[in-house]
Amino acid sequence: MRRHTLASTVVGLAAAVLFLCTAAYAGGAGGQGDEGHAAAAACAHGTYAWSGVVREQKLTGLADPITLKRKTDSVSGVIKPLKGVSYKPHVMSTGPGVRAADAIKALGRYLGTDEPLADPSESAMPEETPTDFYYNIGDLKGSYYAWGSVGLVEADFTYTCQGGGAKPVKGYVVTWETLGGGFLSCDDRVTGDPFRKPDAAARTAARTLCPAGSPAAKSA
Repeated sequence: MRRHTLASTVVGLAAAVLFLCTAAYAGGAGGQGDEGHAAAAACAHGTYAWSGVVREQKLTGLADPITLKRKTDSVSGVIKPLKGVSYKPHVMSTGPGVRAADAIKALGRYLGTDEPLADPSESAMPEETPTDFYYNIGDLKGSYYAWGSVGLVEADFTYTCQGGGAKPVKGYVVTWETLGGGFLSCDDRVTGDPFRKPDAAARTAARTLCPAGSPAAKSA
């Protein structure tokens, strides 16, 4: 079993955030029947052509708005999963012969990801269990926001058997490469870090949790 610890999103002066959550990765065949297994075995060494690849941080959870009236060295809280939001690794295709786990591994090789992409054995995100967080930088005061996210990956593909013969199979992949989140001050602009483009999850969290007139909410 492989554990994948949540990574923190760092913007501006924010330091690392520890999220107490893990995800396990394991192989899977995508739930095919006998026909699908036979077709996959007959075309086990095909090639994938990828297109329409989208990689985006999607919001999966939010903490309650955080207001610290006095200076403190640290703060902790809970990220609550968003209701009605669910992402499950899966593959849809126009015909048998494509195994979901193999397609996702091929996408990971194509993208050159540092870690394996989540395969169909993964539970849907966000999980129902809230996630604890702890942030320690010192001199914390004012309004802050914290969120959880998933680095969703979506892509179209065309799978062609080696040597031709069979008709190419078209399909679509949904998976993810990271689980993460962040903790930031509402007094800082979301676009304040010149070295990193703020993700969609951070922007949504700032608009949702920060006071309307704060720099974070206005720049999100």
